[in-house]
Amino acid sequence: MNEILVATAVRKVYRTGAEEVEALRSIDLTVHEGEWVSVMGPSGSGKTTLLNCLSGLDEIDGGDVVLEGQALHSMSDAERTRHRASAMGFIFQAYNLIPVFSAVENVELPLLLAGTGAKEARRRATETLDRVGLGHRLRNRPMELSGGEQQRVTVARALAGRPAVVWADEPTGALDSETAAIVMDLLTELNRDDGRTLIVVTHDEEIGRSAQRLVTMRDGHIVRDEALIAVAP
Repeated sequence: MNEILVATAVRKVYRTGAEEVEALRSIDLTVHEGEWVSVMGPSGSGKTTLLNCLSGLDEIDGGDVVLEGQALHSMSDAERTRHRASAMGFIFQAYNLIPVFSAVENVELPLLLAGTGAKEARRRATETLDRVGLGHRLRNRPMELSGGEQQRVTVARALAGRPAVVWADEPTGALDSETAAIVMDLLTELNRDDGRTLIVVTHDEEIGRSAQRLVTMRDGHIVRDEALIAVAP
């Protein structure tokens, strides 16, 4: 399989006044196309910081991150924003939906911002919402949807742009166990059937071990990187 993400000696330092906290300490990580990688570790271990730095949401203080052959942190802010819009999808614990927009409008907005025509954006948003089981809720606003439905809208929003990589930070953290299982089934299907690369930060052991590979962090280091499911070359 081809490498889709290569991180080399990545460092991240948070500074508050005279105090410095090294959140990531010389991280090396390679992810291949079509892999599902879960990232686990205790609170404060650097999991979310890792996701933010590897996706280019946060700046880094050392090292390199190469995604699909492009060095993210050598790009300008505008270039990195465009690259995220075209190559990445994001799912967060907080749904981050626009309350005055309907489900279909929330899903099509990133497509429109990325330059997709209005008709095509609406078609893809509708098609993706139907795929996650919300074809009957296109016109509903977030406040009219359950928590599980809102998270499925965020999944659809992440997928509508057909990204190379989907990043998920505690995607089931705010959901009950039954709804969480539905969301994880969706992500499993996307990885298995579409070959979508998934990088999922989670505190849930069951979700972590559903992946093909489990990365464990502690104190800003990767302390374990284990294969869970054999992946065909």
